[in-house]
Formats: sequence, structure tokens, C-alpha cells
Amino acid sequence: MTHVIGIDLGTTNCCVAVVEGVRPVVLSNRAGYATTPSVIAVAEDGTRLVGQLAVRQAVTNPRHTVHASKRLIGRSFDAPQVQHAVQRSAFEIVEGPQGDVRIMLRGRAYSIPELSAMLLQEMRLVAEDRLGGPIERAVVTVPAYFNDNQRQAVRDAGKIAGLEIVRILNEPTAAALAYGFDRQENRTLAVFDLGGGTFDVSIVHVGPESGFDVVATTGDSYLGGEDFDDRIVAWLLERVREQHGADLRTLPTALQRLREAAQKAKNELSDVTETDISLPFLATMEDGAPVHLEVELSRSWLEQMTGDLVTRSLQICERALRLAELRVEDIDEVILVGGMTRMPAIQRAVSEFFEREPCRGVHPDEVVALGAALSGFQSLSDGRSGLLPLRDVTAHSLGIMVAGGRFEPLIAANTTVPTRTSSVFATSRDGQETVKIIVLQGEHELAAENEFLGQFAMTGLRPAPAGETEVEVMFEIDTDGLFRVAAIDRETGEARQIQVLAQSGITPDEIAQMMQESAAYLAQRRQEEQDERSRQGIEVALAEFDRILPEAEARLERTTIAPAALTQARMTAERVRQVAREGNPGALEAEVSQLRVITDTLRRTLG
Repeated sequence: MTHVIGIDLGTTNCCVAVVEGVRPVVLSNRAGYATTPSVIAVAEDGTRLVGQLAVRQAVTNPRHTVHASKRLIGRSFDAPQVQHAVQRSAFEIVEGPQGDVRIMLRGRAYSIPELSAMLLQEMRLVAEDRLGGPIERAVVTVPAYFNDNQRQAVRDAGKIAGLEIVRILNEPTAAALAYGFDRQENRTLAVFDLGGGTFDVSIVHVGPESGFDVVATTGDSYLGGEDFDDRIVAWLLERVREQHGADLRTLPTALQRLREAAQKAKNELSDVTETDISLPFLATMEDGAPVHLEVELSRSWLEQMTGDLVTRSLQICERALRLAELRVEDIDEVILVGGMTRMPAIQRAVSEFFEREPCRGVHPDEVVALGAALSGFQSLSDGRSGLLPLRDVTAHSLGIMVAGGRFEPLIAANTTVPTRTSSVFATSRDGQETVKIIVLQGEHELAAENEFLGQFAMTGLRPAPAGETEVEVMFEIDTDGLFRVAAIDRETGEARQIQVLAQSGITPDEIAQMMQESAAYLAQRRQEEQDERSRQGIEVALAEFDRILPEAEARLERTTIAPAALTQARMTAERVRQVAREGNPGALEAEVSQLRVITDTLRRTLG
């Protein structure tokens, strides 16, 4: 059966799910974990490491190990968020050819979509391993507050990974899908989604007849668990400075150890009120003395250090309610999504703000992938899935630059899609024959402060006094999120139209090259995993043969036929061992099958 998998491309962890039968299920990786760390490394020999393998070597390879790259996706190098990361990351962040973000690993500059593609490909391999066949299509989730450039970067990552992304789905919307798909009552949900790097709040109406209606969504694409970790790391650095007079901010290995200790302490303080942080031999002083760190961190002090971050999240909740034109008492249930919602201070703040205990019926790390899988199943079944319809909204306003450098929105934030609208603009200069349409996204009244999406020109206008020639500009967003802009000369009816494709920072030629490299890597990994399955099968077959052979020899050696048969069996087993030692398990399929037949025959003979 063809599958469309759902992938939660998280800042801290990734998760993949699929619908089996009528219910979505998370697919565990080979280590048995439901999530895979969003960590990528390149080893000294050039080997790519993804997930837990990358995590294990991070302390010894900090300059070439990347975490939380999702926070940088679709951003320009000079963006404040990127400059913030440059100052705090152990790995090297550089500017790309298009002013985008690249990360240097072993002398090569990797784009953020390329790194994201490695994570998507890892999820694809997990799904293929569990489902037993190739996977080519996926629904991938993104933070609701991602702009179009960030979403395009995720689409490019899917293309590089060899996946057809059938839909980019907002993470809070996916969580609401998973929570409400089999419920039979009308409810208004607030989805509070605080993950490793981003924060979203969505208000969603769910009903057995109306389906899923996203009423409002807002957020902060640079607020998450990483910021909580940063506060702890800064506190630890200050303790080292106080105790030893040492500044460790320029030592990548020490920074990586501090970050891992900060994450561990943060997680522990969700269950206990105090935890010890012990980091021996963090560094060496100029006189050769070692730098050790032994401190105690309390939950109350962590809450004090990060209180402003929690307050920021509640301010965004207030904005979401205003956008939805609802009051706190209009919310029926609050759903907590993302690993950071395990923090007691956040749970307490959310309960106090919404005046109710949040729902405990969803898994914060898995619910988004489950919702994405449901959306994928819906796309596969052409409306016959039995799932209720879903109507989402735009996260940001879309418009054009007008005279004076101002931003004129045509589609307001939180407009339900699909949508279509138009507005008429007059020329601003006498004799103006050309109008440039500059398409922007954002909320600032100054055009320069918003995200540039694209531009085109209307030429050949009739020269006339300012204000006499009119151009009608039309915006359209379809159900797949494709954005088209058209302009019509109201006098002649002549039109220009473009499909606005946001920019991820990488060129089509780069994407093509990355796709080739990714396909080669995928083929290699598939072969390696097939070889590993073959090796495991060989080990099982040999172990079973070795277990039964002594009894067979004792009972059958003196019969007239058995000696020759047993000799042949031993020769077959020895050939399997020899070829397996040479590292070519794929060449043994016939011999292993024969060995299994021999073992089964011996087992039946022995009764």
C-alpha cells in the first residue's frame, strides 16, 4: 500500500508517523525511540552522522556538530536571530552567496535546507524500515508563525531529500487534528505549542459537522527551549568566571559540555526541585590548573532566570485571543504541545492564564507527527478518508509596497485560505508608464521592514496625470498555499501575473546538485541497511544451525544416509561464515535459504 507519512521536523527532535488502518501511529527508529534528535555532524573521516549518533560525539566534535538549525532556516545572514546564534554557537555560521545562512562543517558550507533535508531523509529511512517499502510522499509540519521564505526553505529541503511534500502543515493545526479527529462534540481549542526553538498559539474550532477551523494563529519563530538553555549556560559561565576567573565563551568543547549539562538540568527540574551540575575538567587555566564546576541549580532559580520568556509566551496568548475575538472563557480546552510544556512554571502559567487545567490527553512530542500523518492519509484518500475538512489561516499579512515606501496589506493575517482579493491603485507621478509591483509579507507599516517575496512590472501604461491611470492588483492563495499575484491595467485590460515563490537562499542549480548527492546517500544507506538485515538473518540462521547440530550428530551420525547429509550441512554453514566474514552478506541469499531448509529438516527429523 502507498503511504503518505507525517513528519514533525522539530528544532530539538524529529518524529515520523503514518496511518495504519484508521489510526495514526508513531514509527520508532531502530533504537526503539519515537523521536530522533535533530542533530547532524560530520566526522573527521567525512562520515555523516544524524540523530543519536551525532549527539554521542558532540562533546568531542563541537565545531562540526549542528543542533537547532531549524531556528536559522529561511533567514538572511544579517537577521538579528542569526547574529544571536553566531555569538552563541559552537559551530561556525557564515554568510552564503545569496546572503543566506550556511554552516561550515569540515571545510564545506552547508545550507540550512540541505541540513534539514538530512533530517527529513533520516525520517524517511525510519519509515521505510518500519513499513517495508520505499516512501516518496510526506506531509511536513512547520511553526504556524513561519513566513513564506521559511516555508519555501522547508519545501526545498523536501525536494533535496527526494520527498514530494504534499502539504506544509502548521504544527498547532496538526496537533488539533490529532486531538480532535475522532471526537463528536463542538469544542474551541487553544493549542499552546512551545518547542525547542519556536512558539505558536492557535485557536481552533472543532466540530463533528463543520470540521477543523483555525480561527487565529500567532507566535514567535525565535522563542523556545533553546532560549531557556541559553539562560542556564550564561549562569554557568558566570559561575566559572566567579570561581576560576576563566572565560569559557570561546572554547567550543567547554560550551558544548555546558549546553548538554544545561539541557539535562532543565529536564530534571521538571521532576525535582533541585539538581546538581558536576563538570570536572571543563578547561585548563594558563598555569595548567584544571577548571572544575560543581553547582546546584534549583527550580525556583531557573524560573526566576526565565520568567520573562514565560511572560512573552502569555503575551502571545493574549494576542491570539484578540485576533480570534474571543475571551478566555470561550476556550473549552487547552492543548500543550512541545517538550518545553513539561516545565512546571509553564504549565502553571498556562493554567492561570486560561483559567483551567490543560488537557493531559496528548503526547507533547508525538502529537504533531500524528496530525501530519492524518493529513497525509486524507490527501491519499481523495476525500474518502472520513476525516473532517480542515481550514487553516495565513500567519502573516500579504501586500505590496506603495508610494512613500509604505506597506499596503491586501490579505490580512489570519485570513482563511483559500482566499482571493483585489485592490485598485492609481499612478503616483505624471506621465508614469510603468508600475513596479513589489510583493511583501509582514505586519510593519514600512515596506522595508517586511519580508520581500517577489516583484514584477506593469509596462506600457498610458501617460497621464498622476492618479488618472489605475492598476488593479489581485492576490490569490489556493488550498495548497500557492500564492499568485496579478495586475491589470484598468484602461486596456492588459494583465501580468506571477506565481510568487518565496526564496530559501539556495539556487535551482544548488538544489539539483544537492538532490544528486542526497539520492546517492539514500541509495548507500538503503544498501547498508539491507546488508545489516542480511547480516542479522545470517547470524540467526547460523545460531539456530549451531544449536541443533550437536544433537543431530549424536543421533544421526551412524545412519547410512546422515553422514553425507551432515557433511554437506557443515560445508554450507562454513561457506556462509566465510562469505559473511568477507563482508558481502548480499551474496549469500541462496546459501542462507539452503541453511534454513537444512536446519528445518534436522529439526523435523529429531522430532
